[in-house]
Amino acid sequence: MKWLKNVLARLYAIYALLLFICSMLIMLLPMWLVSLLPFPRNIRYFMALGRGWMYIFMPLLCCPVRVKGRKHFDAGGPYIIVCNHNSMMDVPATTYAIPGPSKSLAKEEMKKVPIWGIMYKVGSVLVNRHDPESRKRSVAEMKEVLQHNVNMLLYPEGTRNKTDQPLKSFYDGAFALAIETQRPILPAVIFNTRKILPPGKAFYALPHAIDFHFLSPVSTTGLTPDDVELLREKVFKIMWDHIEQHQSA
Repeated sequence: MKWLKNVLARLYAIYALLLFICSMLIMLLPMWLVSLLPFPRNIRYFMALGRGWMYIFMPLLCCPVRVKGRKHFDAGGPYIIVCNHNSMMDVPATTYAIPGPSKSLAKEEMKKVPIWGIMYKVGSVLVNRHDPESRKRSVAEMKEVLQHNVNMLLYPEGTRNKTDQPLKSFYDGAFALAIETQRPILPAVIFNTRKILPPGKAFYALPHAIDFHFLSPVSTTGLTPDDVELLREKVFKIMWDHIEQHQSA
């Protein structure tokens, strides 16, 4: 029956791709129009449209997103949201789950992708990780984003986790930014996106429910740059323990 599963997975991948393209073409004009507004109005309307899109797209994809812990946003913000990264499905899942406006950090070359690049230029802080000046500008832009009461979403693992471990080691960037701006870290954990797009399998996808958990915020009040490693390891442990406790959920 393995051959049948492979066939069905590829048929589902075709369905998912066609659904994404068709729905994106519908959303492209309104998202482009709001992108012309000044910041931060553009990102507020842009993310509201994106959430509405995902509220329809994800159920049609047979990948419902079950969210826990949105209550943590009731205290206000903005937050620096740090999330594990398992597959490309993390992007629509976070768009669905995060209430209110947010920006993420993305590779600068993404803005060159036809059509999709428009969305990246509005919804992301773009950076060339190999260029020190670009990295410096991205930090300044992320600070500006937070000053306008917009959340920053960062994947501290840097790249997708293709290992058999709950998490890859974290980079310092998100935690240095949190300490420098004295903004709280909001850990978030995504489950099951790797089951939808298994690593190492081209044009292969399977429907599966996604669980998205926002955890309790971690304060950075009073911390100094010397505490970056301490904060990083604290958040890493919180997320690691949560994944291990809920892995089979």
